[in-house]
Amino acid sequence: MNSNKTTVDLVIPVFNEEGVIEHTHKRICDVVDSLAYDFSFIYVDDGSRDGTVDTLRKMADSDPRVTLLRLSRNFGHQAALTAGMDASRADVVITLDGDGQHPPEMIPQMLALVAQGYDIVQTQRMDTAQPASFKKWTSGFFYRLINVVSGTQVLPGAADFRALTRPAVNALKSMPEYHRFLRGMVSWIGYSTVILPYQPEERISGVSKYSLSKMTRLAMDAIFSFSLVPLYLGLSLGGLFFCLAAAEMIYVLSFWITGRTSNLAPGWSSLMFVILIVGGILMALLGFIGVYVGYIFQEVKHRPIYLLKGEKNDG
Repeated sequence: MNSNKTTVDLVIPVFNEEGVIEHTHKRICDVVDSLAYDFSFIYVDDGSRDGTVDTLRKMADSDPRVTLLRLSRNFGHQAALTAGMDASRADVVITLDGDGQHPPEMIPQMLALVAQGYDIVQTQRMDTAQPASFKKWTSGFFYRLINVVSGTQVLPGAADFRALTRPAVNALKSMPEYHRFLRGMVSWIGYSTVILPYQPEERISGVSKYSLSKMTRLAMDAIFSFSLVPLYLGLSLGGLFFCLAAAEMIYVLSFWITGRTSNLAPGWSSLMFVILIVGGILMALLGFIGVYVGYIFQEVKHRPIYLLKGEKNDG
């Protein structure tokens, strides 16, 4: 490498992208080969079960700039991105998906903004032309929710397509939490940021790897990692049920004061009172506390975020 040039690592997580990744790599090369930077490619295979690894090996054999990291199993998109950033040593790191939906033609703009002094160039997905869908509706609801309950504001439509300077990458690497929501973490570190809108491309082939269950898990990681509001909500609901129990007590006492105790069914008042006060509090708090305890349990075990199965050129 030319030591006078700024080094740039492209971190690209892939999962079952056998029919896509070669095309994506060629498209990226067509963009970056004319730029005055030293580029390297870090492909992170997130436990693919098709021929993706063989394709990446061929790419690494033909292009010395390519490094292949293999995770031991499917740890998830956020873990794969983390593995790539951990392996990077460049001045600038750009993360993008390998399915072709993140347009590499924006890389020159991103690097130009970094050269202007920004530590983070965050892209924002602008797909207003696309028809409404369940995924689009739930995504919008999620961003509104996380921005209400969290002290960290997450840009609606933010994608894991961003450029980070070395100080910003090091700041993220200093945050070792197991449950990772990188969009929130990038916002939380507070480094100078500029927003770059983009129109997502159509997938070259295949289907999205973000299933409903994976999106739900990511949403839970975001909410329970960045907010204590669910616990406060549980306390509020508990207070509401206390008020209902007090109202029930006043209602029952009114029968005793007016001498209409004969209208009360035996045991009904005490039973309702106990159900309201105990059941309400437990229902509101136990679920939230259980989730937080589960997250704490997973954190204190200090298991690694990912495990590497192998790396190109390690034999």
